[in-house]
Amino acid sequence: MNINATLVGQIMFVFVLVVGVLSYYLGRRKTEKPILAGLLGVFLCIMPPLALVYLMVLFFKKDVGVSTSAPVRG
Repeated sequence: MNINATLVGQIMFVFVLVVGVLSYYLGRRKTEKPILAGLLGVFLCIMPPLALVYLMVLFFKKDVGVSTSAPVRG
């Protein structure tokens, strides 16, 4: 099986897109700046293991959500 530069480039392009979209999606729920989270994921694709570690960190981070300090009625 021949692996040429075009195939490697296409694989990297798809990897960058997938990591960027996943970083943005997780960043929407887990951070207050999802665009920055997505861009950081894309830049970390230079070294794919770092991008995967970054996605795991985002995945296991607690959600940023509505505070529960308001009294519950009912």
